[in-house]
Amino acid sequence: MKLEFPNIKFNRNEFAGSFGDIGTDFPLIVGMILASGLDVTSVLVMFGSMQILTGLIYGMPMPVQPLKAMAALVIAQKISGNILYGAGLAIGLVMLVLSLTELITYIVKIVPKSVVRGIQFGLGLQLAILALKDYVASDALGGYMLAGVSFLFIILLMNNKKCPPALLVVLSGVLYAMFFKIDFNNLSSAAGFHLPMFHVPSLADIATGFVILALPQLPLSICNSLVATNQMTKDLFPDKPLTVKKIGLTYSLMNVINPFLGGIPVCHGSGGMAGHYFFGARTGGSVIIYGMLYLVIGLFLSQGFGEVIKFFPKPVLGIILMFEGVALMSLIRDVEKNNFMIIFIVGLAAVCLPYGYLAGLCIGILLSKIAKFS
Repeated sequence: MKLEFPNIKFNRNEFAGSFGDIGTDFPLIVGMILASGLDVTSVLVMFGSMQILTGLIYGMPMPVQPLKAMAALVIAQKISGNILYGAGLAIGLVMLVLSLTELITYIVKIVPKSVVRGIQFGLGLQLAILALKDYVASDALGGYMLAGVSFLFIILLMNNKKCPPALLVVLSGVLYAMFFKIDFNNLSSAAGFHLPMFHVPSLADIATGFVILALPQLPLSICNSLVATNQMTKDLFPDKPLTVKKIGLTYSLMNVINPFLGGIPVCHGSGGMAGHYFFGARTGGSVIIYGMLYLVIGLFLSQGFGEVIKFFPKPVLGIILMFEGVALMSLIRDVEKNNFMIIFIVGLAAVCLPYGYLAGLCIGILLSKIAKFS
């Protein structure tokens, strides 16, 4: 008897698509580990496990990403790991309440599609700017050359199923690192088996984390992780009906589990799904492959993390991130022309204003109401 899993496939396109979100995830994970002194094994094993979990649950390339607003605050202010874990548990519980009471379903219903596209446009623009400004230009002349080669691979092989471009892009980065960056003696001496560390967040850490990390994160999570991701599943997988309540529940589940085993707070995201899909992913196999990468590194190579991160040069991550941003911005093509102004205003508000995603959401809903009655 042959077992078949139509929503879980492992082939070259799923493998290529598995790297579609690494440009967003990897630098944030590295930044938080270094800023807060987090246990590398715990972070990587739990991040990989959550990828595998969502691949199995959804059967589509549903991404798991670090919470971006939290990550930015942690990296900039070097907030302790204990407070980060408390914040993760706090936002997980908040999302559980929003999902079980179906408040999040109500929010989705009142947000017009043009506003969702504006949020996605703003996020795509933000990712593209970050890629070009901070990633591509990070390794002098060698970095520019590596980025240029990666860009050409993607342009020339776009939509090529026999030779997906992401495979060559990642391979070029690995070869570049092997010849110019990696100290294999340090890497081999650091190999060994390690498991995540158990941790119980205190009430004080949960309360502090809620105030300084979870509250700034909530607007972005509602806009991108729930509203925009729900729309993205309808765009890319219309034959797989999905509710925003289910997305909210898995978001909550991940953040209720992670803090107790040293995992960072995570979410779903429309940008990640766009990235996985753009590079070839069509099933849950892609995020399972991606999760296995983190799981293996966390279990066996976490003590050599300083060498491992060199296998993923920032110029390569930047090119992948740039195309993820472009894929997000291109979604505006299915919106009527008379709504383009709303999209651009919402997108620019998301990029330029404090609490930009919340501001863009409110401004967009207001402009849509005015346009409807004018």
